[in-house]
Amino acid sequence: FAAQRHVLTYMEDAVSQLLENREDISQYGIARFFTEYFNSVRQGTHILFREFSFVQATPHNRASFLRTFWRCFRTVGKNGGEFSSIYLLTAQEYHCLLQLLCPDFPMELTQKAARIVLMDDAMDCLMSFSDFLFAFQIQFCYSEFLESVAAIYQDLLAGKSPNTVIVPTSSSGQHRQRQPPNDCSPLDGVEASLFYQCLESLCDRSKYSCPPSALVKEMLSSAQRLTFYGFLMALAKHQGINRALGALPDKGDLFLDPAMDQELEKLVAQVSGLSISAPTSSSGDAANLPVRNLPRISSPWKPLHHRRKMDAESEGSNEETDSSEN
Repeated sequence: FAAQRHVLTYMEDAVSQLLENREDISQYGIARFFTEYFNSVRQGTHILFREFSFVQATPHNRASFLRTFWRCFRTVGKNGGEFSSIYLLTAQEYHCLLQLLCPDFPMELTQKAARIVLMDDAMDCLMSFSDFLFAFQIQFCYSEFLESVAAIYQDLLAGKSPNTVIVPTSSSGQHRQRQPPNDCSPLDGVEASLFYQCLESLCDRSKYSCPPSALVKEMLSSAQRLTFYGFLMALAKHQGINRALGALPDKGDLFLDPAMDQELEKLVAQVSGLSISAPTSSSGDAANLPVRNLPRISSPWKPLHHRRKMDAESEGSNEETDSSEN
């Protein structure tokens, strides 16, 4: 159970953060730190602003990052106040959004996700948020699996039989540089049944996340031949695979997030209440208005030690401002 849930990964990270922030943590206790750390892991907010090596370290981290990206930027799909997927961005622009959550997020991974949508190297083309998000989900969550699939596809494209195709192991496929398969083959891809035969063997042997083989078989059963990027696009569009991953809602509900909307409405109501209750002057002289200290609203995204550190910096900044005004 501990290995399956990657408990050791989180324990090592928690201890590392404990040592790094021991002076701040000593003020409120180690027990409280561990409680808040593992609460953040459970809620999926522990990956915010972390390095990429940690974000991709476990399937739970990847799903948490994907869910956070969707919740933070789902309004990119809004157009004129209506829920839609008309608003389009380039791969570079989507990469900038990813870097707001993970500063060292690699551009290569964003480009691979974009190629699932575009099926070519035209990285300056525009994509809808929903198209990019579901393609990114497949590329990010099944990254190691897709590297091995690319190698299998190339072998089949070269004319090897399923008996001679070498199904890559997890360790050998982990750091392989993927060469985009040539989908312009005169044969227009590979035979779907042979391709699935190899994928089934890969799913049985792989240590990393793979799509359920039953869903892959269902997806390929209606096809005679398929290309590599055609297969990736089919994975991205398959609602059963999306539900198996469990990170994103169905496409029809992609722009709906009642819990987040309620939080935003509360914040807007608080700000509106402060604006309405603020005293006004008939002369309109803002300098005559009494100073009103706004309540500090702690972000639900940050672990305790991050919040305390940011609060201390903000308080120091306020003191400097007050002294300068006097």
